[in-house]
Amino acid sequence: MLRGSDRHKLYFVSRGSPNSGIYIIMLLLLMGQLMSGHRMPPAKQIVTVLLCFVVAVAIHEFMHAFVALKLGDPTAERLGRVTLNPVSHFEPFGFMGMVLISLGYNFIGWGKPVPVNPSQLKVFPPEQRHRAMALVALAGPLTNVALAAITAIFLRTMRGTDAQTGDIYYVISWFFWVNVLLASFNAIPLPPLDGYKIMVGLLPRFWTPVLAPLERYGFLILFLIFFLGGRIGSSLTGEMIDPVRNFLVRILL
Repeated sequence: MLRGSDRHKLYFVSRGSPNSGIYIIMLLLLMGQLMSGHRMPPAKQIVTVLLCFVVAVAIHEFMHAFVALKLGDPTAERLGRVTLNPVSHFEPFGFMGMVLISLGYNFIGWGKPVPVNPSQLKVFPPEQRHRAMALVALAGPLTNVALAAITAIFLRTMRGTDAQTGDIYYVISWFFWVNVLLASFNAIPLPPLDGYKIMVGLLPRFWTPVLAPLERYGFLILFLIFFLGGRIGSSLTGEMIDPVRNFLVRILL
């Protein structure tokens, strides 16, 4: 999302910071989820899924910050974001979403958005800095794909052996699915997800100011699609996530 600063405008890749209205909507949705009579998964699954999300999201956000730094913008580095320490990428409501997902609820989780100053990105000329922003945005989901690919190698190696029934296989399999989910979800071309920044970077420059107003209401649009879509018919987010998810699973496993 777009935020003003003293001299420049900063863009936040990954999920932008939702405003207070979105927090209220989240709390209402949370109350609805908690009153739905949901049956909890096993404690082992809850802990494993939550840890997988924390690690995968931390690496995802680190890569946003790292690529921005390599492209010339030290903003995230100055804020201590070029690190794999999950604490540096902690966002309270986003973490709450991860907890709810691990508990088996239908929710959205995210890490603290990484600030990027487009004027500091030197790899492209000024009129093409939206291309550089697309590279920074692409770094997150592409990293999740790479992590899923690495874990898939281990899963294929252990399949059909005694290790397939062990705890290591259990953790690795969940780490695979979490990374596939993060990559697929972030590929949705809606603000404030990475897919939107990637789409803007690929489109001609003319579309940047045309699509910019969407960023103001991106979180609200995303929540409406995610939570209401499944209640008026087939899940809209499922229709957007499934093609990428199924493709990744097919080529990796």
